[in-house]
Amino acid sequence: MSNHKNTLAEPRFFRLHLNPVTAAILVAFSTGYSAADEIVMAVPPLQTSLMAVEFNPDFLSGHGAKIDVSRFNNGNVALPGQYRAAVYVNQIWVGMTEVSLKEIEAGSKNVQPVFDRQLLERMGVDMTRLSEDARLKLDLAAVGRVAVLPDLIPDARAIFDNGEQRLDVSIPQAFMSRNARGWVDPEFWDDGVPAATLQYNANVYRNQGSNSDANTQGYLGLNAGLNAGPWRLRYSGNVTKSTNTSTHVQSVQTYVQRAIIPLKSQLTIGDSFTDGSVFDSFGLRGVTLGTDDRMYPQSEQGYAPVVHGIANSNAKVQIKQNGNIIYETTVAPGPFEISDLYATGYGGDLQVVVTEADGSQHISAVPYAAPVNAMRAGRTRYSVSAGQYRDASISASPFVFQGNAQHGFNNLLTGYGGVIVGEDYMSAAVGAGLNTAVGAFGLDVTESATSLQSQSKYGQSIRGSYSRLIAPTNTNLTLAAYRYSTHGYLNYADAMHMRDLEQRKANGDVGSMSGIQKGRLQLTLNQSLNQWGSLYVSGYTQNYWNRNGNDTQFQGGYNTSIGAIGLGFSAARTFDTDNGRWNNRYMATLSMPLGIGSRVPSSSTSVSHDTRDNSNQVQESINGTLGQDSQFGYGINASRTTANGNATSNLGANASYQTPYARLSASASRGNGYTQTSAGLSGSVVATQDAVALSGSSGNTFAMIEAKDAVGARVPSQPGARIDPFGHALVVGMSPYSMNNVEIDTKGLPMGVQLKTTEQRFAPTDGAVVKVKFETENKGQAVMLRVTRANGEALPFGADVFDVAGKSVGSVTQGGRVLVYGQPASQNNVLQVKWGEQQGQSCSLSYSMPKDGNGKPAPFYFVDGHCQ
Repeated sequence: MSNHKNTLAEPRFFRLHLNPVTAAILVAFSTGYSAADEIVMAVPPLQTSLMAVEFNPDFLSGHGAKIDVSRFNNGNVALPGQYRAAVYVNQIWVGMTEVSLKEIEAGSKNVQPVFDRQLLERMGVDMTRLSEDARLKLDLAAVGRVAVLPDLIPDARAIFDNGEQRLDVSIPQAFMSRNARGWVDPEFWDDGVPAATLQYNANVYRNQGSNSDANTQGYLGLNAGLNAGPWRLRYSGNVTKSTNTSTHVQSVQTYVQRAIIPLKSQLTIGDSFTDGSVFDSFGLRGVTLGTDDRMYPQSEQGYAPVVHGIANSNAKVQIKQNGNIIYETTVAPGPFEISDLYATGYGGDLQVVVTEADGSQHISAVPYAAPVNAMRAGRTRYSVSAGQYRDASISASPFVFQGNAQHGFNNLLTGYGGVIVGEDYMSAAVGAGLNTAVGAFGLDVTESATSLQSQSKYGQSIRGSYSRLIAPTNTNLTLAAYRYSTHGYLNYADAMHMRDLEQRKANGDVGSMSGIQKGRLQLTLNQSLNQWGSLYVSGYTQNYWNRNGNDTQFQGGYNTSIGAIGLGFSAARTFDTDNGRWNNRYMATLSMPLGIGSRVPSSSTSVSHDTRDNSNQVQESINGTLGQDSQFGYGINASRTTANGNATSNLGANASYQTPYARLSASASRGNGYTQTSAGLSGSVVATQDAVALSGSSGNTFAMIEAKDAVGARVPSQPGARIDPFGHALVVGMSPYSMNNVEIDTKGLPMGVQLKTTEQRFAPTDGAVVKVKFETENKGQAVMLRVTRANGEALPFGADVFDVAGKSVGSVTQGGRVLVYGQPASQNNVLQVKWGEQQGQSCSLSYSMPKDGNGKPAPFYFVDGHCQ
């Protein structure tokens, strides 16, 4: 077997899909293998021809009755036909599709998967690399001829796993289209089924002071939607009510959206927000079309440089960052290009190590520090919006158009720019991002022109930014940026507020204008101290043209851990422009688990001092979770605050419970002069044409599991979720345009119910409700039969057991025991046992399932019987 080679990372194993006991014993004692050999036999992977394996029945029965095992000699035999199967190419899942199995020659029982042009393209085969002969065979396959994979692609292999409903394919990399890591063929993107969705969040909060009446406030937030094919209709709004106010209903957003897959974009009609990559974002009621980065593979999202190099042989290429290997592949001799690195933020320069076949190495470096608005080389991102300006705080809704684009010219340079054109307003911006060996630089200039009733304003705004990882000290200067705007510069939102203010003053209303920014400086810095913890500093300061004083605040801290104990120190400093003084706040925290294990509660102690009111506070809290899925959470907290000689105390508790259908929460606290209570309810409801499912979680993209008879089975991917009495469960928060796994834990299945598969994979589009169907088989009540033959002898070990319809229901195990699933106790059950085709190599038995003391069938019991 060592002469066989394949493109898979690990060898596959040939598995005989027999009854569990029979399969294990037959393979273990097959001719040519000793009892010490492994039960599974390593064979060349993805063998397309049927491998003959001759089994020796003497190992099973010794000198007793022999059983006929010849039907197992040809391994995993499937019947010709159409199968809905999961397709794996070079061990990577590519989707669910129809697979056709046909006999290669009539009467040969050599059943193999056959391929056509569409299936090869779905598997990612580069059709231009196929030979003329292979293309001719594909043309013939279109009119009914059989085309197997090895006849189309040299050294390719395919095997259909009948038990798992899975097609495993191995194709040499030279014949595959070069797709980025994490790429999912848009052919497999699933728009889901027509559905209605509702996400809700309700909360009631009540507080009462010693010298005031109780005040109760209620809130209900709703996000509703309708799905039809690729179209999504969404609405969000809320209802509020308090003791002293009337009920208030607010509509926040209503829009229709769909994906434009060829453009890798989203089309939105209705309420949305403009893209904020070049200009400040604002609300819009109209039409927006823009790039959706999620449609690209995860390895092509965000900024990462393209790595170029030259290999002199079949070489291994490693890419390292901060000493960690983040990418490795094998390349052919000649120039190579790697464009699917995962974005790693501002993590430092890349080291490219090319190891040739003779062991020699070539090492080079590629600068890596992501500038503002940086794009990968060759990538373009755009957004176009047109409609009415949307801001509930002003009365006008003028028409406005915004368009902006970014393009990565190479690893060094990204260019970007855009325009805004509206009523009495125009703005244009242009900028560039540079990725250099000394860090990432960004520079852009924006010019605006605004026509007001009193005057016209013209101005410019200049922004510069810098980021870098300083390797020798491992200092991460995440962002240092400065923006300066001239007196006449207004962004679009400020211009609309100034127009509204002029109109209101003309009508006799009194209003004020928020601060118009003049300059802003911001900084974020992180310093790793390795095993000693980390330091951080962040802050900003900004001033205004139309008011005095600077808004300034910054904070810093230190965090570390000693085993399971966490320590933290932080300080924050803010300038209060109203009274012209600095306010400082200092805090020290200590956290530790209250035991050993993954679910033990943890305690947190904090001590703080605030110079604003010269107060000191000590707070202690204990938090933990309970339940198999940690669905029950709880917390207890107590604090004592002293200020100006006065002391106050507070004691509170909170709890939450994630049921399969909703999330419940509650809290209560009591302090000096006040009491507080609250209760909350949140979750999601999804309705399709034939089902309704609920969840205690919220999200935008859903998977509705359908598993008939699997009531109560646990869904590990959604904490607290279980199959409801109608055979459904809702999984929330799927990742759009990426592979998602949904599985069912068989431990929670009812007795007698079996799943044909426990895991499904799919790639939903944004906002989709994907119906994920798990096929189940309800075999009825479980019974262990202790059977002997009429002459008192034990039945042959490994003999097959069939029901009256001739369907295999099990095998005879040691001691003549047979585990079967029977019908209700009121019916007699007849079974046939066969260990050969000759006369005298079969017998039949009948049994009835007894009832328990309540007259109902027991879930599992033993029955003695005789086989006649």
